[in-house]
Amino acid sequence: MNDLLIGLLSALVATNPPVAVSNLVQKKTGLSVAIADANDPVERAYQKLMEDDDLAQAEVDEWIKTSHRSIIPQSDVEKAALNLRIKRRFEPIIKGYEDFLAAHPNHANARIAYGSFLNDIGEESSAEAQWNKAREADPKNPAVWNNLANFYGHNGDVKKSFEYYAKAIELEPTEPVYYQNMATTVFLFRKDAMEFYKITEQEVFSKAMGLYRKALSLDPDNFSMAAELAQTYYGVKPPKFDDTNATRQAELKLADEAIAAWQTAQKLTSNELEREGVHIHFARWQINTARYEEARKSLAAVTNDLWAASKKTLVTKLNNREAGTTGTNAPSVVIEK
Repeated sequence: MNDLLIGLLSALVATNPPVAVSNLVQKKTGLSVAIADANDPVERAYQKLMEDDDLAQAEVDEWIKTSHRSIIPQSDVEKAALNLRIKRRFEPIIKGYEDFLAAHPNHANARIAYGSFLNDIGEESSAEAQWNKAREADPKNPAVWNNLANFYGHNGDVKKSFEYYAKAIELEPTEPVYYQNMATTVFLFRKDAMEFYKITEQEVFSKAMGLYRKALSLDPDNFSMAAELAQTYYGVKPPKFDDTNATRQAELKLADEAIAAWQTAQKLTSNELEREGVHIHFARWQINTARYEEARKSLAAVTNDLWAASKKTLVTKLNNREAGTTGTNAPSVVIEK
């Protein structure tokens, strides 16, 4: 295990931009599990492992953030020194988990936690092994099925991830994260979902929407869930009719539903950056449906430099659309993301 982190951390420190730094050391992919008995020495030792894990990851995350805040590029020597510092900080965490599991091999929660730690530092295959052992020890633990589904979704066995998310939901049908994770996987891997569920692409979008809606019903104040639901509308194709007006009305109906979904998300935003991001999506749908005056108002609400590139693209599209439709009737809708 001494070389566990070298390759990963060298890559992180050398190449990751500051924007991604906060994601380098992520939180646990599994859900927190209550200790069975706080007076049990085994459970106290397990809790101590979790606390040490969280503290180490928080410290390393801050070290990496600090290294990227510097306006002076790090030398190879400095990068190597940081890699070594990170490696040494994580070594006692690895040893702690391994010693604990050597003594308590059937402690499912510890294996889930260790798997999450390994996943966080990029050792995904080792994480999978720990989660499978946890599943064997406690097959009724929904978090481990969710974690394995996440793993398979990211590592090529997408159809297995559909099965495992469904199992997690069966075991804990009130956990919104499971529905959200499954919805995202269905949405991103549409071809696999079509084959697995034997449905059309448009039915895949409907399925993803249904899962997102269920997640949001269980966690109605969650902005990310509302935003992900609204995003799925970009894939939906409105029905076509022989009557041009009927086709346009169907297109406008879809746009109205998408905008309504973004309006729901807007109510859940927690900062100005999120709110401006929602206005970007408003503008996209408004431009696509030839509501140019509304689009200009939406874009006027976007002032943060982080949205500047998106805003510039949309302003150009808006100007081109207006110039191309001068003196004509309302154009047909073009749904573009």
